[in-house]
Amino acid sequence: MKKRRSGAPLLFLLLLVLLLFSELTIQQQQQQQPLSSPAEFVALLRLRSSLGIRSREWPIKADPCSLWQGVKCENGSVAGINISGFRRTRVGRENPQFSVDALPNFTLLTSFNASSFSLPGQIPNWFGQRLGSLQVLDLRSCGIIGIVPPSLGNLTNLTSLYLADNRLNGSIPSSFASLKNLSTLDISSNSLSGPIPPGIGNLSGLQHLNLSGNKLSGSLPGQLGDLGNLVNLDLSFNDLSGSVPSNLRGLRSLQRMLLGNNLLSGPLPDDLFSNIGQLQVVVLRNNSFSGSVPGLLWSVPGLVLLDISSNNFTGLLPDTGSNHTAAVLNISQNMFYGNLTQLLKGFSLIDLSENYFEGKIPDLAGTNLSLGNNCLQNVSDQRTAGECTSFYAERGLVFDNFGQPPETGKKSNRKLIILVGVLGGLGLVAFLSLALLFICIRKRGSTNQRAVVAGPASASGTPLPSGTSVDFSNIGDAYTYQQLLQATNEFNDSNLIKHGHSGDLFRGILDGGIPVVIKKVDLRSIRKEVYPVELDFFSKVSHGRFVPFLGHCLESENEKFLVYKYMPNEDLASSLFRKTSSEDDTLQSLDWIKRLKIAVGAAEGLSYLHHECSPPLVHRDVQASSILLDDKYEVRLGSLTEVSAQGDTHQSRISRLLRLQQSMEQGTSDSSTANCAYDVYCFGKVLLELVTGKLGLSASSDAEMKEWLEKTLPHINIYDKELVTKIVDPLLIVDEDLLEEVWAMAIVARSCLNPKPSRRPPMRYVLKALENPLKIVREDNTGSGRLRTTSSRGSWNAALFGSWRHSSSDVAVIPASSAGKVEGTSSFKQSATTGSQGSNHNGSSSHRRHSKDIFPEPSDVQDVERHDQE
Repeated sequence: MKKRRSGAPLLFLLLLVLLLFSELTIQQQQQQQPLSSPAEFVALLRLRSSLGIRSREWPIKADPCSLWQGVKCENGSVAGINISGFRRTRVGRENPQFSVDALPNFTLLTSFNASSFSLPGQIPNWFGQRLGSLQVLDLRSCGIIGIVPPSLGNLTNLTSLYLADNRLNGSIPSSFASLKNLSTLDISSNSLSGPIPPGIGNLSGLQHLNLSGNKLSGSLPGQLGDLGNLVNLDLSFNDLSGSVPSNLRGLRSLQRMLLGNNLLSGPLPDDLFSNIGQLQVVVLRNNSFSGSVPGLLWSVPGLVLLDISSNNFTGLLPDTGSNHTAAVLNISQNMFYGNLTQLLKGFSLIDLSENYFEGKIPDLAGTNLSLGNNCLQNVSDQRTAGECTSFYAERGLVFDNFGQPPETGKKSNRKLIILVGVLGGLGLVAFLSLALLFICIRKRGSTNQRAVVAGPASASGTPLPSGTSVDFSNIGDAYTYQQLLQATNEFNDSNLIKHGHSGDLFRGILDGGIPVVIKKVDLRSIRKEVYPVELDFFSKVSHGRFVPFLGHCLESENEKFLVYKYMPNEDLASSLFRKTSSEDDTLQSLDWIKRLKIAVGAAEGLSYLHHECSPPLVHRDVQASSILLDDKYEVRLGSLTEVSAQGDTHQSRISRLLRLQQSMEQGTSDSSTANCAYDVYCFGKVLLELVTGKLGLSASSDAEMKEWLEKTLPHINIYDKELVTKIVDPLLIVDEDLLEEVWAMAIVARSCLNPKPSRRPPMRYVLKALENPLKIVREDNTGSGRLRTTSSRGSWNAALFGSWRHSSSDVAVIPASSAGKVEGTSSFKQSATTGSQGSNHNGSSSHRRHSKDIFPEPSDVQDVERHDQE
């Protein structure tokens, strides 16, 4: 009896296993069931033909449900179609169209994914009328144009809608408020305009909302705070304005808040982060926020990235530690002040530059710090004592005077100093009066608005003599002061971009909706030859690699205004680290393709100045903040107030005597004599910043650079690619082929940093090297990946970069005044399309010339080789 009882449970388990097995078999048979509808088979064939799908993916004689890639069937009917990344047939590539008229025949279709498949044309209006069963619609990177059809609001079963990276325009349909089941809405990187529909707040199930990279305007709707399940919110790179509504505190599930690069202003609500405890990424950069930062934001435990740079935030940092590990903090270009606190110990990468911090730096071992342009003790590249004292005095505070006691002395000494100051001031006033009288006499009788220019040479081939009169009325458009007041809201601080060394930069909108940047030059605090030099440059130079100049306003005696085209992607210093359109939650940086494109574009502009202008022109302020980027990341060089002819003193005798002491951005030559070799040296720092991702490297001083270069340059070796991986930006993702390009750019950078100016490559060689980076590290006569192991006297590698194999101590920071004259400045014509072509990343060189043709051998090859042997 006991044996029978023990066998009963065993029999029960056996029957249960058989039942489960039969159920799985039935489900498998249903999934493998062939397509049962002839109408759907015909529709698939029509779709195959209209889209040009190859037989490799959809073999015509095979059953679609079992052997066609991307076709998913349920119960013999088509339920999903995924053609993402498919390549069209040759005939299909010749005339690609948005030809998907067969889709309505699939009555049970729940998913259609055509991302990265070329579908040029408009989304048919019938999508929202005849595809009612759709749950997932993915049309990213399809080349779609036109508007977003309002009929898509009828697809009430949709859970995911992806329309990113296309050329859509118009507004976001208000009908989207009906998509109650939507969890993901991504319409980023298009040209959508108008406001964000308040109805989006009705999508209670929405978890991912990405509207970045458009032209959306208006204020943030408070209804966004009703999205309690929202995890990712990305509204960056738009034209949104106004303040942040306090209703956003209702985003209790939010992990990523990206509102950067808009026109938002005002203080942040104190309780904005009271319910948002899961935040990982907060980016509010490049707006006009003011006031103090809500204290709760500093203490969010899971924070990975906090970027509130380029705003008008002010106040003290909390004197408390944090739990942020491996985190990035960027609060540069604000008005924070006081001592640095324990809060900073929770971050591994910190940018505090361009604030008003005072005191000493706390012990922050292992932290990558950027501290330039503050009021700190024992740190180079800080603000002047007068600037810091004035800032603290405005707030009723006392500046610590960089840790030095206030100067004291005997009364007689003070009297002597006062007497000397008074006499000197009277002398200066008299001198200024005479100079102004002389200028007024020269200007009397002139009907047009003119100015005396002692500046750069003409790019057309004729040097501009000192004292030449330039007719400013013919340079760009003439704007009235009233027009500029209206464009900038009376130069409101909310539109202030930054305080530049040649004037304050304001964001503005001209009549007609044209976005511009307006430089306000106050002649009472900035030397008077600044704006005439720049105007003369634009009157002589016409090239696509310089910031587009729109016009000027010269009505006032004390203030002059220059108007430029607005660059949507700001400058390289602001764009190097930013969030991409990918869906993962990790911090990303500017990808390598864009970095190489930017390097080539900047080299084109400098090569034009050095080799196509006669006499050669020197930029004298090459750094990341001078490299402006348009909406397609094409380079437009800015900071042109220092441009002068090579060897020119750049200033007349009077202007040199009158020039005021100024705290200019690093990278500007502090020698009165301009030299192309110094531009090459500064450009080498820019290239290293692109390779390493080190914030502010190109703007750092010589003292700051020296120690860092000694540690970094040994990792750049012409014979060992793997060494460079130790200094490459850790946030940069590159494959094997792209790593060779990174390696090549590092080699070019090191050559540009040679301490001997005569051994630095001319800019036209640098340009050619960046256009063909694989030529540096691969054999001249083959496109294979075999690396160089030898060098010959005749090869470009030995000729141009022969001095590369010196010790790291040979490549050190040098002052501009020691820069010698660069040999070989013959004319060189570059292609106007080079900057947009990028680079060939497949390693093939069959269509390129050999390196000896592309890179002419410098005249000092023998000298370089001798130096290598020493």
